[in-house]
Amino acid sequence: MFGLDKKDTTLLIIVACLALFAPFILNPFPTGSAMAQFNAGYPDLMQRFVIFGIFAIGFNILFGLTGYLSFGHAAFLGVGSYSAVWMFKLVGMNVIPAIVLSVIVAGLFAVVIGFVSLRRSGIYFSILTLAFAQMSFNLAYSVLTPITNGETGLQLTLDDPRVLGVSQTADGSIPVTSLFGLEMRSTYEMVVGPWAFQFNVGYYLCALIMLVSFYLAVRIFRSPFGMMLRAVKSNQQRMNYTGLNTRPYTLAAFVISGMYAGLAGGLMASMDPLAGAERMQWTASGEVVLMTILGGAGTLIGPVVGAGFIKYFENIFSKINDTVLHQWFAFMPDGVEDFMVFVVHPFIGKGWHLTLGILFMLVVIFLPGGLVEGGQKVKNWIKGRGKSEDSKSGKTEPAE
Repeated sequence: MFGLDKKDTTLLIIVACLALFAPFILNPFPTGSAMAQFNAGYPDLMQRFVIFGIFAIGFNILFGLTGYLSFGHAAFLGVGSYSAVWMFKLVGMNVIPAIVLSVIVAGLFAVVIGFVSLRRSGIYFSILTLAFAQMSFNLAYSVLTPITNGETGLQLTLDDPRVLGVSQTADGSIPVTSLFGLEMRSTYEMVVGPWAFQFNVGYYLCALIMLVSFYLAVRIFRSPFGMMLRAVKSNQQRMNYTGLNTRPYTLAAFVISGMYAGLAGGLMASMDPLAGAERMQWTASGEVVLMTILGGAGTLIGPVVGAGFIKYFENIFSKINDTVLHQWFAFMPDGVEDFMVFVVHPFIGKGWHLTLGILFMLVVIFLPGGLVEGGQKVKNWIKGRGKSEDSKSGKTEPAE
C-alpha cells in the first residue's frame, strides 16, 4: 500500500487513526468530572501535538539516521513562522502559500547552516548548530527588528497591504487565516451525554499534513538514501576511507530536516498568526531533542509519541494547582490532606519540569530505546505470557 510493506502500512494506519480520532481519544473523561482535568481534546493542544510531531519527525531524519545531534533546529522553526506571517501580511490569509514559503525559506536557510556546520562532526557539529541558532535568535530579537518586530514579535495589523485579500473585515477586525475560505479557527462541538468533543478545521489540516510528513519519513527510512544515512551513523570514517563522499548525503538529510522544522513553524503561524524570537531559543531546540530521545530516536513513530508526551505534560500537569490537589485529597483527614498537597505540590504547576525530568531519567535508564522500546517490551511480554498459557493448557503448534 502506497509503496510500503505490510508492517509500515499498519504503522501508518495506526498513526492515521490516532490523528483522525484524537478528539475522542483525548477526551476520555466526562466534562465537569474530577478527572476532566486530564482531558486534552481541545483544539489548541491537539494542534500542538501534531505540529511538534512534525518537528520531531524531521529532527529524527537527521539525528536518528545519521547520528548528527543538532542543537539549532529551533532556528528553522522560527524562520518558518516569520515567513508565514509575512506571507499573511503581504499576500493573503490563505494558509497554503504561507506553508509553502515557510518550507522553502527554511530549506534555503538550512543549506547555508548545514554547509558550514557539517564540516565538523560530533560535539563540534552540535556546538556550531547551537551557535547559529543563538545568532539567529539575537538577530531576530534585536538587530532585524524591521523584519521581525523584535521582542514584541511579528503579528498582523489593520494596515497590512494584502494583495489578495482585505486588510480588515467589514466589522473592522483583522481577517483570520483560512483554507480557501474555510477558517482555521472554525470548530464544531459534538455533545454526547456528559462528554463534549471538539472538531477543529485547523487541527485536521495539521493532522493531514502530519500524516503526509510521516509517510514521506517512512519512505526516506526505507530508501537507499536512508540506508546510506544509516551507514554514516554506523561508521562514517570507514565510508570515507572507501572514497565515498558522505557530505552530500548528510547535507541533504540536514536540509530535509530543516524543511520539516520550517513546515512546523509555518503551521504554528497558520493556526496563530504570530511569530516571536522565543521560538528560536536554544530551549526550543533542546525540547525537540528530548521529544526524539524520549519517544525513541531512529524509530518511525517514536518522535510523534515523544512530542505528544512532552506537550501533554507541559499543558496538563502545568495547570494543576493546590486547589485541584485539595479537591483530590478532600476525602482524607485535614492534616493528611495538607501533607499530601505539600508533598505533591513541587511536581505540578510550575514544577511540571521536575516531573518530566524524573520521567525522562527513568526512561533513559530503563528504556534506552525510548517509549517505543517500552511498548515493544510490553508486547513481547503479552506474547510470551500467551504462549506460556497455551503450553499449560496443552495446546501445541501443528507440525509443518
